[in-house]
Amino acid sequence: MRERTEQLYNNLIIDYPALECVGADILRAYEMLRDCYAGKNKVLICGNGGSAADCEHIVGELMKGFTLAREIDGELQGALRAISLVSQTALISAIANDTGADMIYAQQVYGYMDKGDVLIALSTSGNAKNILKAAETALMLGGRVLAVTGRNGGLLKQVSTCAVCLPVDQTYKIQEYTLPVYHALCAMLESEFFI
Repeated sequence: MRERTEQLYNNLIIDYPALECVGADILRAYEMLRDCYAGKNKVLICGNGGSAADCEHIVGELMKGFTLAREIDGELQGALRAISLVSQTALISAIANDTGADMIYAQQVYGYMDKGDVLIALSTSGNAKNILKAAETALMLGGRVLAVTGRNGGLLKQVSTCAVCLPVDQTYKIQEYTLPVYHALCAMLESEFFI
């Protein structure tokens, strides 16, 4: 791990000491995402409610400069390829109407996922049916699944390649810890690929 990347991780634990108990999982998540991008693959992201907003946020940090400029040529910046599955409103409504709401993310995973890609699955309970079906589909297609969820991980933990089960139970607290975790992961990845 690069020195700056290691410092970003250390800063996360200093700022949020309660996350030290899941530190090894956060590092495994980083390594899985790093390997994904090193292999020229991409990340898909899904979640519901507040977690859906986090999906959009994560894409914003990965697809353009976050803590670094990432200048490529003129106004273009280096990108770490990421797709928020919550953004496809017409497709989501068609899937929900024609097939069922449980399939809104699984169908997109089926269409977008390549072997070696990573699905980031955000679910505070770990039991959202549409997230579980997306994770199962990702694994079926040779992808990997990074779950970010609450303390017990729910069913999602069982169908994930790596699960970061944040050490709290209340939905809003899980969401409060989710943000610094993905900010750290995005900054670490940026440091790995753009310094």
